[in-house]
Amino acid sequence: MTKISERFRGFLPVVVDVETGGFNSQTDALLEVAAAVIQQKENGILFFDDVHTAYVDPFEGANIDPKSLEITGIDLDHPLRMSTNETTALGKIFSPIRKSIKDAGCNRAILVGHNANFDLSFINAAVARTGIKRNPFHPFSCLDTVTLSALAYGQTVLARAIAEANIEWDNSRAHSAMYDTEKTAELFCKIHNLWLELSQSS
Repeated sequence: MTKISERFRGFLPVVVDVETGGFNSQTDALLEVAAAVIQQKENGILFFDDVHTAYVDPFEGANIDPKSLEITGIDLDHPLRMSTNETTALGKIFSPIRKSIKDAGCNRAILVGHNANFDLSFINAAVARTGIKRNPFHPFSCLDTVTLSALAYGQTVLARAIAEANIEWDNSRAHSAMYDTEKTAELFCKIHNLWLELSQSS
């Protein structure tokens, strides 16, 4: 069976979701980021364990659209938010990813997301602002569950794709980086594992 280090051309899939203050990665705040490292069993089945989460202080001068906060439900002044600056927050996320890359014998991580370019653009913008030298992610390649869901289930909206995949979904928990990462990871693994099953039976 192909190792995960060979399955995706030396890249380790890592599912990421960000919650932000808007849609422009250059001007709008990164507020939450979560990541789940994809692993592989000996039989080729993909799975994940932990979801790593960090709450982020808006960078100086960042734009925050109140409508974005309404959608995400983020309260920037909540006493239990426990947010840190972008450097510390990304360090918290990147550290286990780098270790997993090394352990899996991969060269780099590849970001998996639902509308993945959006998440990657905010990660890259924060890396550029902070001057972090060892970004574990490929700078522009990504794997998008929007495309995979359209192929597998005929759906592009995350909640609808989750429903078609018969994965449990709690709408009240949506738009949390941790929850959306968990569900996107479940979806990615399910689509991959379905393809694996079909390819082995053909």
